[in-house]
Order: sequence, then structure tokens, then C-alpha cells
Amino acid sequence: QVQLVESGGGSVQPGGSLRLSCAASGRTFSLYAMGWFRQAPGEEREFVAAISWSGERTSYTDSVKGRFTISRNNAKSTVYLQMNSLKPEDTAVYYCARGSQAKLTTQLNDYDYWGQGTQVTVSS
Repeated sequence: QVQLVESGGGSVQPGGSLRLSCAASGRTFSLYAMGWFRQAPGEEREFVAAISWSGERTSYTDSVKGRFTISRNNAKSTVYLQMNSLKPEDTAVYYCARGSQAKLTTQLNDYDYWGQGTQVTVSS
């Protein structure tokens, strides 16, 4: 069983930064793609960023390109999401997820393990 535990969420003013972390249990972390998704109140869960098993390939939703950076440390079984220039519309619960394969994917249904989520609130 794989467990994913997110941390690093919180409240920040517009223009501020946060760094989310997601620590994974198990020995197979480096074999799978990882992703970050978010869900705002009343909205569907949406893709934010993904990274391939090696970290060589990344993908972002258009609204966060140039502001967010996904990275991973396979030795620490941890994936990160650096969020800069935050906007009020970034407010949501952020979830990390493990892909069902090594190849990078942006599709929610291609992820089989999910964390419990961490709240990010951007407000003045």
C-alpha cells in the first residue's frame, strides 16, 4: 500500500510563494510519474503539474506555467511543487498523486494513489 502525505500549504498574500511537499511510502516511488492536482470549492479536481519517473519531463496546466515548478527527489521519495506569484484563483486544496505508470500523464484517471490534500489560500 502506498501512502502520500502532503505538507507546506497555508495562507499567503497575492504575489507570495509556497512550496508544497509530498512524501511517499514504499520502495517503488522512482518507478512512477507523479502529479499535483487541485480542487476549489464547488469545482472539479483539475490537473496542475506532472513529472515523469526520472524528472526529465514535466507538464503544467496553462494557468500556472512560468509560476509553478514541479520537481522530485527519488532518493527521498518526495515530490515538490514550488508556487510563486500566487493569485487568488490559485486558492484550492492541493493533492499529490502517483501515476499508474512511469510515463508522464495529465489525466486524473491515470493516477492510482492520492494524498489527503493540503489547503492553499491566497488572499489579501
